[in-house]
Amino acid sequence: MRAAAFLRGRGTLTNPGLDLTRLPIGLDPRGLSLVDGVRAALAFGLVILLHEWFPWPPLLTVALAANLACFADAGGPMRSRLLVLTVFSLLGGMIWGLFGLMQPLGPVPVVPLAGIVIFGCTYARVWGVQAQAAGNVLVLVLCFALDRPLTPDQALVAGLVFTAGGLWATLLALLLWRLHPYRPTHRAVAEVWRRLTRLCDDLEDLASLAWPETLETRTAPRGGARQIFDRQTFDLQAFDRHARAHRRGVREAIEQARTVIVDLARSRERISDRTAQALIRLEAAEQIFAALIAVSDLIEGEPDPRRRRMVRRFLRRLRPLLGVIARAIRDDSVIDLARLDRAIDRSTRRLAHDRGLHDLATRILDRVRIGAKLSTPDGYRPGGALLGRASLPLGTRLLGPLSTNFTVASANLRHAVRATVVAAPALWATLVWAGPFAHWLTMTVVLTMQPFYAATWQRALERIGGTVLGGLIGAILASFATSPLVLAALVFPLSIIGFAARQVSYGVFIACLTPLVVLLVEVVEPGHGSWEVAGMRALLTLLGGLIAVASALVLWPIWEPDQVRLELRRAVRAHAAFARAVLCAGPEAEASGLRAQAARGAGLALNDLEAALARALQQPWAGRHPQVESAMVADATLRRISARLTALRYAVEVADPEALAAWSGWITATLASLGGEGEETPPPMPAVPRSEGLTRLVAQIELLGETLAPAAARSARG
Repeated sequence: MRAAAFLRGRGTLTNPGLDLTRLPIGLDPRGLSLVDGVRAALAFGLVILLHEWFPWPPLLTVALAANLACFADAGGPMRSRLLVLTVFSLLGGMIWGLFGLMQPLGPVPVVPLAGIVIFGCTYARVWGVQAQAAGNVLVLVLCFALDRPLTPDQALVAGLVFTAGGLWATLLALLLWRLHPYRPTHRAVAEVWRRLTRLCDDLEDLASLAWPETLETRTAPRGGARQIFDRQTFDLQAFDRHARAHRRGVREAIEQARTVIVDLARSRERISDRTAQALIRLEAAEQIFAALIAVSDLIEGEPDPRRRRMVRRFLRRLRPLLGVIARAIRDDSVIDLARLDRAIDRSTRRLAHDRGLHDLATRILDRVRIGAKLSTPDGYRPGGALLGRASLPLGTRLLGPLSTNFTVASANLRHAVRATVVAAPALWATLVWAGPFAHWLTMTVVLTMQPFYAATWQRALERIGGTVLGGLIGAILASFATSPLVLAALVFPLSIIGFAARQVSYGVFIACLTPLVVLLVEVVEPGHGSWEVAGMRALLTLLGGLIAVASALVLWPIWEPDQVRLELRRAVRAHAAFARAVLCAGPEAEASGLRAQAARGAGLALNDLEAALARALQQPWAGRHPQVESAMVADATLRRISARLTALRYAVEVADPEALAAWSGWITATLASLGGEGEETPPPMPAVPRSEGLTRLVAQIELLGETLAPAAARSARG
């Protein structure tokens, strides 16, 4: 029970959570996919059973190839998925035949060539998640190929049957996926609306907090930055926790859904009606997200309890509407529009006398109608947002990431070099001290190692823990199997369970998959006891995990405080561009999408900053670095600046044009200066009055300047 509560309290890879110091190793039950499990069981288990009835050694290679193809399949649109799996099957066959043929030559000629292959496979992550998964699994193919020598005839047969096994799994993926070609799009867009529901629910809780009668301003214990603390029931830090827990997750879900839609449009080479509908719903959700950020700014700065109650009442009515649309998109079902319209009318009935809140609520509910009715929002041109990316030439999509990442500052290049350097000695040991389990060391090192230390440490913990638990389960199951046929039959349920849990958690995936590995060794390598197999796998996994973690600290590490500093400057510059679009551009900036693009850039920059902060806080000794502490305060301040700019973006009151121009120039110039653009010294504050909304924004920018000043001084001294 305590372990389950421990995991539930943590973030996941898709939703990192509010505590940046904790590894995101929580469970995500929504990632459970029975289709993936059934497909893996059919691709792999049928061939194993066929081998039991018609023993022919190459059939085991076919089964292994099908199993590895399921590993290499990271999902996504059918066209890119089919391309990646086909290339994987062909390259896998070539690697298996070539290195099986070279194995008798020994480590001197084999290891350098294998190092080149490992570098290429690990560097393939620059092309995205699909290429990353296929590249990692090709390293496994290399390790399996070096297990035993092959004659030229055997190498040719092995290469052909491996390719056949990979294409067999690809064929099953094509058949199963074609039943629901738009399901990934529905799920991705529905996830955005579901996260908006959770954000709305948390905003309602924030609106119920009591506003303090007095506030205390004091100096923070470390970092030298001014902060506001509450001495009563109102906790301003609750807004920081809310922003980290929800805004980052919603923005990442929006970007993921946008990627899925773009890939779907590219795979079909046109913008179909269903694709356009998905994009409309996503754009409506993104506009609701921006408006809810403005609502959070209103809640934080509103001392009037009556108005806060109105906000809370509106959010309480909005939350079920968002949930209804999320479920309808996910299930592709029909919404009762008449009932929804009545609910929308009730939501705005008591807000007519509050112009600012009424306009925000109306903007949100109009987008709710769009999400429900699939109407076209004002100024939207179907397919216009997709055509630019969907029409990129294939050469640009392939060569662009390679050249962009080929620099010593690239985490992907460092990772590929590190993986090659560390895997080479492990491969050498595998060839010198050959054995049926030796390849597990190299596999663990490569699969555990990640571009950043925090991710490597997390992967090592999950892999070691999952392997130990899964090994115990596999050994117990194998002890009850009385014949090879029973062992082969157990492959089906274990494959279904293992691959269905692939997206729930990496640790759960390994724990569910290890019993399958133990049983397969019993089938392929008879004569080894199940407890011996489980023990050797646990030992080699532990050793490989320790090597991967140590190498991430020693070999060309990316020192996270420096990365945090770079990401912080990028975030400040992105907010300077956001301020310029909101305060300096004319009304046409909203219609043209300039403000939406600037808001998106600021949100993505903050997400990158928080990701770097999380890695720094999880890296030894980096969490207490002064730059990291200052960046934590700056991150919270930038979240407030973003919310204030979003509120000003939708503000209905018209400020004095002269005063607005003066303060707009100062705000944008100051943010640009803090981000390393323009003049090094921020300009003096203008001597003209400012509105209440601008006053709060100016206060946050002053706080940001005081926060970054000590960090800049330390950087100059360094």
